[in-house]
Amino acid sequence: MAPSDLELYTTPELIQELMRRRTFLGLVIHSEPELRAEQWSGERVFTVHLNDNLEAAEAGRLLDVLAEHMERLHD
Repeated sequence: MAPSDLELYTTPELIQELMRRRTFLGLVIHSEPELRAEQWSGERVFTVHLNDNLEAAEAGRLLDVLAEHMERLHD
């Protein structure tokens, strides 16, 4: 799929496509509502999606690793 093809789909459609794929093992984190500016300010609300290929405990551990990585980047 060419980058220009992606522009034809909404964020929810792209997330649904990933969640349907049996080869996808991971999770998708996205901002609610979508960010339209270059940068955001203030607090944001995020939604996490995971499919049946990843158990809730595995997703939790993955999010913990991500949080630790983000903390190291901002120290």
